[in-house]
Amino acid sequence: MDSIETRNLGWRVTAAATGMNLAFGVLYTWSVISGAIPASWGWSQADKALPYSVAVLIFSLSMIPAGRLQDRIGPRWVASIGGLFIGGGCMVAGMAGSSLSGFVVGFGVLGGIGIGFGYASATPPAVKWFPPSKTGTIAGIVVAGFGLASVYAAPLANSLLRAFATERGGVREMGISSTMMVFGILFLVAVVLFAQLLKNPPPGYVPATAGALPASGAHAAASGSTDAAWTAMVGTAHFWMLWIMFFCGAGVGLMIISTAKNLGVAALGEYAFWAVVVLAVGNAGGRILAGTLSDRIGRQSTMLVVFVLQAVMICLLIVVRRNPYLLLPIILIAGANYGANLALFPAASKDYFGLKSLGLNYGILFTAWGFGGLILSYANGRIQDAARMADGSLNARIANTSFYLAAGLLLAAAALTFVSRAQARKTAAGQ
Repeated sequence: MDSIETRNLGWRVTAAATGMNLAFGVLYTWSVISGAIPASWGWSQADKALPYSVAVLIFSLSMIPAGRLQDRIGPRWVASIGGLFIGGGCMVAGMAGSSLSGFVVGFGVLGGIGIGFGYASATPPAVKWFPPSKTGTIAGIVVAGFGLASVYAAPLANSLLRAFATERGGVREMGISSTMMVFGILFLVAVVLFAQLLKNPPPGYVPATAGALPASGAHAAASGSTDAAWTAMVGTAHFWMLWIMFFCGAGVGLMIISTAKNLGVAALGEYAFWAVVVLAVGNAGGRILAGTLSDRIGRQSTMLVVFVLQAVMICLLIVVRRNPYLLLPIILIAGANYGANLALFPAASKDYFGLKSLGLNYGILFTAWGFGGLILSYANGRIQDAARMADGSLNARIANTSFYLAAGLLLAAAALTFVSRAQARKTAAGQ
């Protein structure tokens, strides 16, 4: 039941989902916004990490009801609700002044709900239009929009902050409130418009497989498995191994993203926001590259490469952060490794647990992303506070603890890929 018209519709859905994710990537501009918070607000480094950390957690938790809802009523309405929440959340933060609780509620809670509802409605309808051998590629393209957002949003945030800056008592303060209001209006309109183009395939639709690469590795066998209800999924050891690996890989990446601008300050000065842009380019490119590569060599093999390479990049960040010629390439690769997780794990969820409840099942797996981002980003903020000495400088030995912890978690995740691969083969053999 495939035709040129329905194939074109599949690409249209993919393009709309990618465009929608470009708006939700406002999450990744937080390091630019938090870096503009003046000392007069009295926020600590842990305080500055809190709205972002809460947004990450709420985003991941809201994926569960959003995924279930989009499985039942389709993606268009759920994504539209997401647009209303993200737009409204940014506006609430814009009206909060210097209130930390206002930013936590607006950007963290409401914004997190909006991103979760929209993100849950983007990948499932897109991958349903294509054969299993293209799952990784399509998932990578869709989620690349989320990662690429900072390429435009970080410079836009930086420009708006400066354009709305004011002088108070001889001190120039960036226009954070006005910037959040502009973001709220822009992203509300963009998301709701893109959401109208999201659509699931008609009942009985079978995507064409002509010209598609054969599925490779363990996920080839798994892709033929029966659909699993969420209750059955969470009862498997394989699900929990995937959850732990996702927690480690995504959590470390989110920790880097939350401080990307700060990482670039010593080497780039006032142009530190370019560290956010470079990271975003890697983030987006890594999603497409990893998704396509995993269609060829398998999900677990690609995960192994990503985790080990990311551990190396984390260690290198410790020694090169003051060198712009080395720092930016490393941030680019680190961003790519993080982004890879967002293509690999939805594809793995489809491979191992089926299409029928993909929205809900991936929503549950996605909680690993949220808890990883919350725990590691906030822990990093506390460690940086502890490392700050009386003269304002950092105790490098204490500050680097975050990076050593991150590298250890990534190596543990790399080791789990071997166990997960064996579990996948065992499950496939038992079908």
